[in-house]
Amino acid sequence: MASEGGKKQFWKRSGAKVPGSIQHVYGAQHPPFDPLLHGTLVKPGSKPPTTPVKLKKVSTFQEFESNTSDAWDLGDDDDELLAIAAENLNTEVVMETAHKVIENHSKLQEQHKFQEEHLQEEKQVESAELTSTACGDNRLVKSISEGHTSSSSDNASENTSMQRSQSLPQTSTPPLVSGMADCNTSVTPALTEREASRLDKFKLLLAGPNTDLEELRKLSWSGIPKRVRPIAWKLLSGYLPANVDRRESTLQRKRKEYFAFVEQYYDSRNDENHQDTYRQIHIDIPRMSPEVLRLQPKVTEIFERILFIWAIRHPASGYVQGINDLVTPFFVVFVCEYIEEEEVENFDVSSLPEEVLQNIEADSYWCMSKLLDGIQDNYTFAQPGIQKKVKMLEELVSRIDEQVHRHLDQHEVKYLQFAFRWMNNLLMREVPLRCTIRLWDTYQSEPEGFSHFHLYVCAAFLVRWRKEILEEKDFQELLIFLQNLPTVHWGNEEISVLLAEAYRLKFAFADAPNHYKK
Repeated sequence: MASEGGKKQFWKRSGAKVPGSIQHVYGAQHPPFDPLLHGTLVKPGSKPPTTPVKLKKVSTFQEFESNTSDAWDLGDDDDELLAIAAENLNTEVVMETAHKVIENHSKLQEQHKFQEEHLQEEKQVESAELTSTACGDNRLVKSISEGHTSSSSDNASENTSMQRSQSLPQTSTPPLVSGMADCNTSVTPALTEREASRLDKFKLLLAGPNTDLEELRKLSWSGIPKRVRPIAWKLLSGYLPANVDRRESTLQRKRKEYFAFVEQYYDSRNDENHQDTYRQIHIDIPRMSPEVLRLQPKVTEIFERILFIWAIRHPASGYVQGINDLVTPFFVVFVCEYIEEEEVENFDVSSLPEEVLQNIEADSYWCMSKLLDGIQDNYTFAQPGIQKKVKMLEELVSRIDEQVHRHLDQHEVKYLQFAFRWMNNLLMREVPLRCTIRLWDTYQSEPEGFSHFHLYVCAAFLVRWRKEILEEKDFQELLIFLQNLPTVHWGNEEISVLLAEAYRLKFAFADAPNHYKK
């Protein structure tokens, strides 16, 4: 258990996992900034060292205890040591007694672990019995193959539930026990113990008079609970100050400022100088996702104002296709601040009070503006930022997966043909909206998340499909696949794995740019 450097060194040793060295089952649930990773536990049942540890000569127990006081806790084991405390101790006696203490502690740890596992099994059995009773089904299904065939109405209910779960920007529901029916498909699943614990951490952090933004970034990297996401995004984007007392006045001032812009500029949308910009915005909004949300006249009206005001206020770039998509995540998240419905995308926005809609509109404008401030070279003339990032993506992939890179090159597939949209729309056209929102939790927690970390996410995203890419032997089929990747059923788990792999790539390449330069 201990090294030859002495027991004190062993007991003070604490290991933190290297950021990015994450099992792919859980992915970014264990991010570089997750507080749960600040230490590791000592494995129970470990054997003491067989090689004697050389210590300087110890004359009294008090000297020995002062040198190794962190090797054990006070307890029954100390009686044996106290019995010989008055005697002069030699190294052999010291080590023999210490080994005995350590062995006893290891046995106690094993007993505690066994008791906890036994208690957990009992809880699982009780939970299964309660679920079965609540569903009103007393039949015991022994295996999946013995399950009864669902009726058409049941299938319809299950399909509705699946569509519902896919539209939610929250952690996916844990899988049901095999053979058991889900009797609560229409009810929002209760928070898991881990989700509840994370929510409490966020609430505690946000309740203080001055929010620690660095700690907020650490917590947010692995996802933000839906209930606190609106306030967290406003803080992470820099829209709101960390000081609680200043927030309300800041919101009032910024919202008033936005609508002053609307009053000043929006009537000019049909002027000769601006009509082309407004017309392009008007054309692009119906192309946005999700379809049900974009078809609401009130939503269209709000988005047109936000995009037109931004274009007028940023003449260096003006409006460029792709910017329209960047409003949606902010809008949907901020709507959640005022409604209880889970299916936000199907919610009738016009039913909200006018004052609430104005707040959502102004907040969405300012947060989108903060985002675009960091990637504005993506949308200036000729979009040099995107051109550069696509080139960097090509060079990075050639280093991390030469086979995939060579396969694309052999079939004359250019990265610009599929990755331009990845950079222009920040993968919003490639994954469902719920996944985009989860991605943005991490992007807003990373330094230069939208401008820099996104590159590594795109690289991980491409390599994620290496098997399917290598199976395609035709230019057309390859391009069709890369432009229509099968992510419709993706959820938090897939995004967590993607983010974990992206962080691993960043950890390996970000500080060594020559690794991806030819």
